[in-house]
Amino acid sequence: MMQIKLLLILLAALAMTACSTTKPGEKEQSAAPIVDAIAGPSGKSASAPPATGGGYLPGDGPGTDAPNLDNIPDAVPKAEPLHRYANRPYTALGKTYTPLQTTGNYKERGIASWYGKKFNGQRTSIGETYDMYGMTAAHPTLPIPSYARVTNVANGKSVIVRINDRGPFLHERIMDLSYAAAYKLGFVNTGSAEVEVESIATGANAPVTNPVETAAVNIEPITVAPIAPVATAIPVDTVGSSKGKIFLQLGAFKSAQGAESFLAKMNAELGDNGKELKLYEKNGLTRVHLGPYANESEARDAASKLASKLGFKPFVSLH
Repeated sequence: MMQIKLLLILLAALAMTACSTTKPGEKEQSAAPIVDAIAGPSGKSASAPPATGGGYLPGDGPGTDAPNLDNIPDAVPKAEPLHRYANRPYTALGKTYTPLQTTGNYKERGIASWYGKKFNGQRTSIGETYDMYGMTAAHPTLPIPSYARVTNVANGKSVIVRINDRGPFLHERIMDLSYAAAYKLGFVNTGSAEVEVESIATGANAPVTNPVETAAVNIEPITVAPIAPVATAIPVDTVGSSKGKIFLQLGAFKSAQGAESFLAKMNAELGDNGKELKLYEKNGLTRVHLGPYANESEARDAASKLASKLGFKPFVSLH
């Protein structure tokens, strides 16, 4: 009996050896490698992002018409009046933010991310068009517009950016940088990095309630061909327009432009989930709503599922 067992063991070993032996002229084949096929700014394939998150979001990353990013200069700080509406307190994802009213008195370390072609061409919180190749950034509370020096803690690289948008609102990050700024700081392929953000004083501390006004000038109208499509306004529902429907509220803004910018960010974060993100105006606030839902029970279930992704639980809103 013992001899039979030894014989069976010997036969199994020989079989395993035969399976692992390659034929003459053939190379031994290993497991297929996992490759991130998204090209970086140099044209070479970017390394796969770490398990903790990072790299390019689906559909994001550099465009095919990217300029030479190394030649893009830093933003040049200059005195600018603060935006009248974009520096008021606002609520996003269940959290209230109170923007600073002066420059030069903010310094913080935290995690920064970047946003690319998914938002390229979208309107920022002050109505400007986002350019992923410009040296700009979004911040929850720094005055806008204003300027900040951003330093990558890991490699010491530093840039100066112009703050012209609000965000980020997810994952406890303190700043969203443009693609160009993140490239110059050396973290486009990892998606995020620890940075130090320091506000730059420029004397642009005009009260937000007193924007600069210019005298009216009579100008003869002329006809010109448009150089770019004009962005159409996002439709806003008002009280009574969708009466009886049930939504989830994600944020509320005094500035319609801030709400539009936030809606674009939520579209990118949530993707296609079968529901529509829309703006709803009530009591002087422009709200970002998700829905509609068939009933309150369905809306509450959806809110519970979104809580882990958004970091807070949206509340049910009946129009």
